[in-house]
Amino acid sequence: METIDDRRIRYLYEAVVAGSVRAAADKMDMNPSVVSRQIAHLESELAISLIERHGRGIRPTEAGMMLVEYHRQHRAHQSDLATKLGELRRLERGHIDLVLGEGFVGDLMAEPLQQFWAAHPGLTIKMNLAGTNDVLRQVSEDLAHIGLVYNPSVSSTIRSRVAVRQPMCAVVPPGHPLTRLERQPLFKHVAEYPLALMHGSYGTRQVVALAEQMDRIRLTPKLVTDSITVVKRFVIGGLGVGLLPAFSVSQEIDSGDVLALEIDHPLLAGAEAHIITRLGRQLPTAANQLLLRLIATMRAFKDMSFRKTGGDRR
Repeated sequence: METIDDRRIRYLYEAVVAGSVRAAADKMDMNPSVVSRQIAHLESELAISLIERHGRGIRPTEAGMMLVEYHRQHRAHQSDLATKLGELRRLERGHIDLVLGEGFVGDLMAEPLQQFWAAHPGLTIKMNLAGTNDVLRQVSEDLAHIGLVYNPSVSSTIRSRVAVRQPMCAVVPPGHPLTRLERQPLFKHVAEYPLALMHGSYGTRQVVALAEQMDRIRLTPKLVTDSITVVKRFVIGGLGVGLLPAFSVSQEIDSGDVLALEIDHPLLAGAEAHIITRLGRQLPTAANQLLLRLIATMRAFKDMSFRKTGGDRR
């Protein structure tokens, strides 16, 4: 015996619960001989007696009671499963894994997640912060449903769901000499000041490295870190210039602590923020709904840097 016929177990269950084969047949709207025959087949398959007959009906043997209890639990599990599937369909429950660069946190938490949880309070989210390379890895290995990443490299396993231009900027405190130029600062202008840069695994640093190669400029950063918060404190403290996209310092711009000056350079001006998923992956309902909300949000803050810096000063 490799499998047990659940359909036949149901006949046994109904007969035991009803107290007789005839009562079970009446409930199931079929001939009593059909019920009796199915129970007999089950006893033959299992090579064990399942019911004992007496004058007023039947009662289960120990083996029969085990099957009755199995069927009762199976029905309960099916009912529980159906309820949970319904909750998933209605977004009343579910879990989403996100991985993103630190610079996205402010805008992500400020509005889209607040709205999403207000609409779907039963959903849970795990949010991991990572550099560009690790965001790509976690998404491609299905460790995260969705990734938010800055200027990622092309990957055969990654699908970009939306890409929005988010230029690299010189992040400076108010009154910095770069703010007094009559034009957008050139890359060589920025290189004249003490700099805070992210580690090489981050998209912000990778696009800066490409600009260094293009212009044959070698930057010597005063600070290298894996924390955007550290870069912000470096700038606010008047220690030098940070190189970051404007959205990563949007709250500090709004509060007047820093300015984000778009750099006049084709590579730096063309950098993009992406929302990514693994190519070919079918996202669960909850993750797909959050993805749609994030895409709408990212499109809404398209060209944020242009608005934050007051436009093109060339």
